[in-house]
Amino acid sequence: MRERQEASVGHPCPLVIDPTGRDIHGEAARIRERGPVTLVELPDGVRAWAVSSPDLLKRLLTDPRVSKDPRRHWPRWIDGEISPEWPLFTWVAVQNMFTAYGSEHKRLRALVSKAFTARRTTALQPRVEEIATTLLERVEVAGRHGQVVDLREEFCYPLPIQVISELFGLPEEQGAELRAVVDGVFHTSATPEEVTDIYARFYAAMGQLVALKRRSPGDDLTSALIAARDDGDTGLSEQELLDTLVLMVSAGHETTVNLIDNAIHLLLTHPDQLAHVRSGRVSWEDVVEEALRVEAPVASLPLRYAVEDLVMSEFGGPAGTVIGKGEAILAAYAAAGRHPGKYGADADRFDVTRADKEHLAFGHGVHFCLGAPLGRLEARTALRALFDRFPGLRLAVPQDEPEPVDSFISNGHRSLPVRLS
Repeated sequence: MRERQEASVGHPCPLVIDPTGRDIHGEAARIRERGPVTLVELPDGVRAWAVSSPDLLKRLLTDPRVSKDPRRHWPRWIDGEISPEWPLFTWVAVQNMFTAYGSEHKRLRALVSKAFTARRTTALQPRVEEIATTLLERVEVAGRHGQVVDLREEFCYPLPIQVISELFGLPEEQGAELRAVVDGVFHTSATPEEVTDIYARFYAAMGQLVALKRRSPGDDLTSALIAARDDGDTGLSEQELLDTLVLMVSAGHETTVNLIDNAIHLLLTHPDQLAHVRSGRVSWEDVVEEALRVEAPVASLPLRYAVEDLVMSEFGGPAGTVIGKGEAILAAYAAAGRHPGKYGADADRFDVTRADKEHLAFGHGVHFCLGAPLGRLEARTALRALFDRFPGLRLAVPQDEPEPVDSFISNGHRSLPVRLS
C-alpha cells in the first residue's frame, strides 16, 4: 500500500495499535490519555480516529454524517488502496447491514430483523439450557481427580457455536471449519497469505450452506434469508446473502464466547463479587452487564467514515479537532467502557453492584447489535449453570497468567484453565 494521505498535514503523530492485542486495556488507557478522540495507526499503516469518550462516541454513532459504507465514503477504498491481504479486509469488504449506510442499511437490517425475531430468541432458552447441561457433564468428566480443564475450549466456545449452528442450520460436520474461519477473521496480526486463505474458506463454507439449504430448506435463519432472497421481495443480492451469513455467523459466536469467558474469569478473580450473586444481592443480569462494561468483548470496532468534515466541538468534543471528510473512525469500546469521566475513579474495577452499568459493548444507534438479546441469554444461562454445578470452581493459574487472544478487536483469553473444586 502506498503512503496514506487522509490524516496528514496538521494531524498529530498517531498511536500505533498493536495488532496482536497483547495489552488491550493498557492500550485503551493510552488512547484515553490522548483525549476523547485521537489518531491511531492500524495494521499496514492505515490511520483512523479512535473515539474513547462514551458520550462523544454515542453522538457520532447516531449522526447521519457518519457512515459504515467504504464504497461511498472511504477514499482509500474507492481509490483501490485497500488490499485483500489487509488483516481487516473482511471487516470493510462485506456487503451487508454491517457496512451499509442510509436506506441500504435500513433495507438489509429489516430483512434480517424479520428472521431474527424476539420470539425466536426467547424460544431458544430451553435449548440453550440443554446445551449448557450437556457441555458441563463433559466438563465434569474431564475435571475428575483434580484435572485441569480449559473452560474456554470445553464450555465457553462450544456453547455459542452450537447455538448459532442450530439457529442457521449449519451441518455438524462444518463445525471445525466454521470455528477456524471465524477465528481467522478476528486474527488481526495474520499474514497476507492467512488473510486471503481465510477469506476464501469462509465464503466457500457459506456457499456450501446456501446450496444445501436451497436443496433442503428447514426451520432456520439461513432458509429464511434464502427465501427472502429468492422471492425477490427485498432485492437482496446473492453477494448480500452470503455476506449477511458471514456477519451473523461470525458476530453471532465470537462476541458471546468472549463475554462468557471474561465473565467467568472476572468472577473467579473477584470472589467478593461472586458472593454478591450467590447471596441474591445482585442478579446474573447484573453480572453480564458489568462484564460487558469492564471487558467489552469487541475492544475496538472497524470502521466508520466521515461523510463530511466533523467538527468535534459541535459534538461536545475537543475544540480544534476535526475529523475530515473521508477519514476513518474506530469505535474504541474497551476504552469507553472504562472511562473515568463516566464511571469514576474506579472505572477499571469489576463491581456487580455498580449503579451505572450502561455500556456500548453492543454498539449504539441504527447499528446496534441485533444479536444482543441472544448473547445476553446465552451468557446468563451459561454462568448460572456453571456456578450452580461447580460451587468450588477455581482458576488453575495465577489471575494475570491467561494469555489474550491474538487480536486487537476480539477481547478474550486464549485459554481459561480451571479446577472444578
